[in-house]
Amino acid sequence: MRYNPASITGLQSSTAGPNLLTLPSLDDVQGLLEVVIKVSGEIHHGRRRFLGAASMTVAAAQFGIFGHADAQSSKAAPNAVPPIEPGTHTSFAPLNQIDAGLLNVGYAEAGPAGGPAVILLHGWPYDIYSFVDVAPLLASAGYRVIVPYLRGYGTTRFLSNEAFRNGQPAALAVDVTTLMDALKIQKAILAGFDWGARSADIVAALWPERCKALVSVSGYLIGSQEAGKRPLPPSAELQWWYQYYFATNRGQLGYSENRHDFNKLIWKLASPHWNFTDAAFDRTAASFHNPDHVGIVIHNYRWRLDLAKGESKYDELEKRLAKGPVITVPTITLEGDANGAPHPDANSYAKKFSGKYTHRVVTGGVGHNLPQEAPQAFAKAVVDVDGF
Repeated sequence: MRYNPASITGLQSSTAGPNLLTLPSLDDVQGLLEVVIKVSGEIHHGRRRFLGAASMTVAAAQFGIFGHADAQSSKAAPNAVPPIEPGTHTSFAPLNQIDAGLLNVGYAEAGPAGGPAVILLHGWPYDIYSFVDVAPLLASAGYRVIVPYLRGYGTTRFLSNEAFRNGQPAALAVDVTTLMDALKIQKAILAGFDWGARSADIVAALWPERCKALVSVSGYLIGSQEAGKRPLPPSAELQWWYQYYFATNRGQLGYSENRHDFNKLIWKLASPHWNFTDAAFDRTAASFHNPDHVGIVIHNYRWRLDLAKGESKYDELEKRLAKGPVITVPTITLEGDANGAPHPDANSYAKKFSGKYTHRVVTGGVGHNLPQEAPQAFAKAVVDVDGF
């Protein structure tokens, strides 16, 4: 896993009296940074520049050059998010199951039952293990963390064999609100990426009373079938090759027979600098054996191209979404600096967020699966947006 110097948290302060800040010496900080860089195994030519910049930061703080305001938030986070090495955790507590709407939903839970609720939403081809390091960070900060398997993944099942295996975006978003109802959660912070970010965006746009705040990787992902009909520049169309593959019978059969290797390829393309282990991928790959997985995935991508119909009960919601509704709740959008998956430019969607808003780029070769590749940055965004 690549080491990112920017992930080091700020210096811890101790109160020695009113308005006093106790800081380590400059030599101590330089020594600590030397150790961190050596352990990371990434000593490079930028090392001296990094140490020099850090030294100047400490010196400036000692002489009162910098103010106390967070550069990206006007309020300090209520709890500091400690550093964590991605891949530190490999499991959740035993999963729970609950009937919610059309589904029996499998989900992980962490943190105090009475804490403010955070719902973490994964995408394709990923699962709840994208948040295996994020969940304990948020739990330790006092949040009640819910991490559900989406329909078609893991232990989530349809309650009826007759139910249409629908992958359209409005249906997935409604799954979030029905899960909240089942868990008696009136309002929650919603945070996700890929399909999960889209679902979180939709809930925040259509039902802002259910969303306290939003963290969305790749920003505003609400779309429509009409928008999906419009061609893109050739280089952009190339990035969507799998969507066109899924539009064919051969693609559906190929995904069904080769889903393990297919999705591992997507991981590599979407996060080209992420050196994930076979064990990490296999933990997630188990969720693709859900009996509805192929049907949900194929329907989702065919629906986007208007090659498959949805359900009429979602028509009114899709009409509202096709208008590109503005999101009014406090929001932080995130993007990895090495996201290899198709994603919009942040400037193209900034005006879609009318409440307090900031965008952050997470550096260090971070790809599409941002919460698993950079769990501290993702967890910090959740804590920070809660303070907006």
